[in-house]
Amino acid sequence: MESTQKTSYNPAAIEEKWQQTWLELGLDKTPQDKNKPKFYALSMFPYPSGSLHMGHVRNYTITDVIARFKKMQGYRVLHPMGWDAFGLPAENAAIDRGVPPAQWTYKNIDQMKQQLKRLGLSLDWDAELATCSPDYYKWTQWIFLQFLEAGLAYQKEAAVNWDPIDQTVLANEQVDSEGRSWRSGAIVERKLLRQWFLKITDYAEELLNDLDKLPGWPERVKVMQANWIGKSTGAYLEFPIVGLDEKIAVYTTRPDTVYGVSYVVLAPEHPLTQIVTTSDQKTAVEAFIKEVTNQTELERTAEDKPKRGIPTGGKAINPFTGEEVPIWIADYVLYEYGTGAVMGVPAHDVRDFKFAKEQNLGVKVVIVPEIGADENLKAAYTEPGILVNSGEFNGINSVDAKKAITEFAEKQGFGKERVQYRLRDWLISRQRYWGAPIPVIHCPECGIVPVPEKDLPVQLPEEIELSGRGGSPLGQLESWVNVPCPSCGTPAKRETDTMDTFIDSSWYFLRFTDATNAEKIFDGGRVNDWMPVDQYVGGIEHAILHLLYSRFFTKVLRDRGLLNFDEPFQKLLTQGMVQGLTYMNPKKGGKDKWIPSNLVDANNPVDPQTGEPLEKVYATMSKSKGNGVAPEDVINKYGIDTARMFILFKAPPEKDLEWDEADVEGQFRFLNRVWRLVTDYAAAGVCKQKVEVDKLSKEEKDVRRAIHLAIQAITEDVQEEYQFNTAISELMKLSNALTDAKCNNSPIYAEGIQTLVIMLAPFAPHIADELWHLLGNKGTVHIENWPSFDPAALIADEITLVIQIMGKTRGSIQVPSQLDKVELEKYARESEVAKRYIEGKDVKKVIVVPGKLVNFVLG
Repeated sequence: MESTQKTSYNPAAIEEKWQQTWLELGLDKTPQDKNKPKFYALSMFPYPSGSLHMGHVRNYTITDVIARFKKMQGYRVLHPMGWDAFGLPAENAAIDRGVPPAQWTYKNIDQMKQQLKRLGLSLDWDAELATCSPDYYKWTQWIFLQFLEAGLAYQKEAAVNWDPIDQTVLANEQVDSEGRSWRSGAIVERKLLRQWFLKITDYAEELLNDLDKLPGWPERVKVMQANWIGKSTGAYLEFPIVGLDEKIAVYTTRPDTVYGVSYVVLAPEHPLTQIVTTSDQKTAVEAFIKEVTNQTELERTAEDKPKRGIPTGGKAINPFTGEEVPIWIADYVLYEYGTGAVMGVPAHDVRDFKFAKEQNLGVKVVIVPEIGADENLKAAYTEPGILVNSGEFNGINSVDAKKAITEFAEKQGFGKERVQYRLRDWLISRQRYWGAPIPVIHCPECGIVPVPEKDLPVQLPEEIELSGRGGSPLGQLESWVNVPCPSCGTPAKRETDTMDTFIDSSWYFLRFTDATNAEKIFDGGRVNDWMPVDQYVGGIEHAILHLLYSRFFTKVLRDRGLLNFDEPFQKLLTQGMVQGLTYMNPKKGGKDKWIPSNLVDANNPVDPQTGEPLEKVYATMSKSKGNGVAPEDVINKYGIDTARMFILFKAPPEKDLEWDEADVEGQFRFLNRVWRLVTDYAAAGVCKQKVEVDKLSKEEKDVRRAIHLAIQAITEDVQEEYQFNTAISELMKLSNALTDAKCNNSPIYAEGIQTLVIMLAPFAPHIADELWHLLGNKGTVHIENWPSFDPAALIADEITLVIQIMGKTRGSIQVPSQLDKVELEKYARESEVAKRYIEGKDVKKVIVVPGKLVNFVLG
C-alpha cells in the first residue's frame, strides 16, 4: 500500500497546470502512424467575432469528448481548429471604426484562441488555419480556377440589392424589414449586374442520390437537403402567343390539370413580357415592373403576403383545347425559377384559386373526387380524382392522366416529360473587399483570362479606404485593377468581385489534413488517408447551404482527380441550442419585448420601464435578449471541468439545453465527491496487489460487477449514440457503488477507482489527470487504453428472490443465481419468510418467475 497526502479540489490550481503539461508532452499533436486506425473529429469552425459564447463551448466540448474517447480506444486522431474569417462584419467594423478588416479580424482570432485554449480542448493548433490568410485563399483561388477549367464557373447577369444613394451593392442582411438600406435609409432597388456562378446544378442528381450514402446523418438534415435540391418530374409545355411566332414555355408537375388553365403568368422580368404587352397596358405594366423590381425574392414569394399581378393585354393559346387565355405578370413568379412562367389552374391550386378570385379570372374544374361531384368550388380541389372537362382524357384517374397527357403533348410536338430541380446555380460574386478575390483578368482582346497559377494568390491590397459607398471597393483602386493581360500583354483589368464566404468553408476540412503544405493544396496521400471526416459537429442552421456546398466541392475535386471519396462527412451531429432564462413583456413587440435579466428582480419580475408583469421563458441565448451567460464567468466560479460536465449532462447533444445554475452546482458537487473518494483512497494507501478473479469475496464480486456494468454502459453511450448524459449517470452510479463498498483495501476496489478516473477523463480531463497523478501514476491518463468489460463479471453468483403470499410481497432471500424453478420453490418454501405464512396452510398453487420471485397462492 502506498499513501499520498490529501488535498482539496481547486479547479483553478489544476487546470492551468495540466494544460501546460499536455502542451509540453505534445499530447494533442496529430500522429502520422498509419498502423493505427484513423479518426477525424471536427467541429464547424467559428467566425472570429471576438468572444466565445455558450453555443461554441457546447459544440467544441461535444467534439472534444469524442476525440479523447477515440484516442483512448487506440485511434490516431485528427482534431483541428480554424477560423471562418472573411465576411461582412469585418468590413463593417472597418467602415464604422476606421480599423482595417485584417487588423480587426486577427485581433479577434487572438482573443478567441486564448478563450478556446482555456477550455482545455485536445486541439492540434499546429493545423490551425484562417480563411483570410493569403496562404489559405491562394488555394481557394486555385480551386476556382479548377472550376473554371472544368466549365463549372461562368458569368451571367443577375439581380442584386442596390442602394441608389450610396451607389453600392447590399447583402440581404443589410436591407431592413421595410426594404431600406441599413446605412443611407434609401429604398433599396433591384439591379442587374454581371456576376459569377458555379454550376452546382450539374451535380444535382448525384447530390440527391448520394444522401443514401449517409446513414450517419440525421434524417431531418437529409430531408432538408433533398427538399432544397427539389427534384420533380413533370411536363414541359408550350403555349403559343396569339398573333406572334413566340411561345410561352411552362413547367408543371400537374399536367393532369392542363385542361383547366384559365390564364398564364410571366415573371415581370421575363423577356417575353415586353413583347406580349399591348399598347393600352404598356404604362401600367411598366409601373408594375418597376415596383416589383425593387422587391427582394423573399418579399415576392412570402406565403403570408398577397399575390399581386396585372394583365399584359396579350393572349396565349392552350394547345390542348385551342382556347385563348389571358397573359398576366405577377410578383410571385420569378424568372430564375423553372421557365419563368406558370400556367394558372385556379380550380386545383390553392395559390391560383386565391389569385383568380381576387382578379376575377375564370375557374374551370377538371378533376373531381368522383363522377357526378359538385363542380362549384369554395376552395381549390388539390387531391387525386377523376378527370372531367378534359376531352379524350375524361374518366381517367388523375395519377394515370399525368403520364397520358404528357405522352400526348410529346406526340403533338408541344410538350415533353422533364425532370427539374429547385436547386439553382450558386451565385458566388460579392461586391465587397473582405473576401477572396476572384482570380481572373478581363482582357479586351482575349476575354476572360485566368490568373496564372504562379501568380496566386491574387492578394487583397492593404492600402484601401472603405466607406461603404460607391461600387466595389476593389474597383475603385486603379493601381490594383489595371494589369497587363497574362496572355497577350494588352492593358486589361482584374475582376473586382470577391467570392462568397461559403466558398472558404466548402473545403477547409480538406486543408486541415495537410495545413502547412506550401507547395500543394494538400498531399493526395494525406487527404485520402484522413478523409472523410468521421464525425462532424455543428448547428442545424448549416443543414442546407454549408453542407450542400461542401458535398458539391468534394465531388468536383474528386472528378478533377484530387480525391478518391464521394462524401466529406461520414457522421453528422447537429447539436441543439443553449437556452437561458429569459424575461419577456408580452405587451411589447419586436426586440423590445425582451428584457435583459440583469435589469429584472427575479423575485418580482416586472418591466423596469412600465411596471408590467413579465413572463419567464427559456430562449436561445443572445445579446438582444440579454439572457446570455459568459463562459468565463462559469469557468472562474466552478472550473472548466464542471462547465463541461454540466453541458454534457443536462441534455442529449442533439436537444436544446436549458441553462440552470443549480444544475451547474450539481455537477460541481459530483466532481467534489469523486475528488474526495479518490483522494481518501489515495491517502489511505493505494493497493498494488493483482486481482485474482477466482478468489473474490461476494462483496468484491459485487464491486467488480458494478465496474464492468459501468464500462459496458459508458462505452455504448459514447461510442454508439453519443448519449453523454446517460454516460455521466453511469459514472455517478459507479462512484456511488465505490463509496458504499466496504472492501477499500482490496485490489478490485483499486481497479474500480482507476477505472472511474480513466472513464472520467474524456468528460472532465483536468481533474481526471490530477487524480490519476495522485494515485501514483506517471504521465497522463489520456494515453491510457479505454477499459473493456468482461461479460463474466456481469453474471451474479446470487440473486435476490422476492417471496410473495397471495401476490403481496412479504420479504426476500438471497439464493444462487443458476437455480431452476423446482430449486427456487424449494429454497422459498424453506425460507423463514415463507414458513411464517404457509405453515399449516393449504398451498393451492406456486408461481415461480425465475430470477425474480416465488408467489404462494393459499386455499
